[in-house]
Amino acid sequence: MALAITDACTGCYGCQTVCPTGAVRPRPPRFTILAASCTECAGSYDQPQCAAICPVEGAIVNSLGLPLNPPGSLAPQTPFDQTVRSGPWASS
Repeated sequence: MALAITDACTGCYGCQTVCPTGAVRPRPPRFTILAASCTECAGSYDQPQCAAICPVEGAIVNSLGLPLNPPGSLAPQTPFDQTVRSGPWASS
C-alpha cells in the first residue's frame, strides 16, 4: 500500500507539506514517496493528500501504476469554462 511520484512531478513541494506521515521526501529535481512510510492517508483522510494537492496530472500513481489525477481530471469544469469554450470567440 504505497503511492509513487513519477517524472511528471514539477517539484512544487505541495505534496511534502501535506503528507501526514512524512513519507514524501525530496529527491532532486523531484520528490519520492517512501513506500514503508506511505499509508495513502488511511486513517487520517478520505483521500491521499499528496494527490489532492498535486497540480500535475499523472504525477502520483498507485501501486498498479494508475494515476490518481488522470489526464483531464484537473481541467476546469465550471459553467464559465464551458461558456468560454463555446462562445463566438472560441477557437475551433
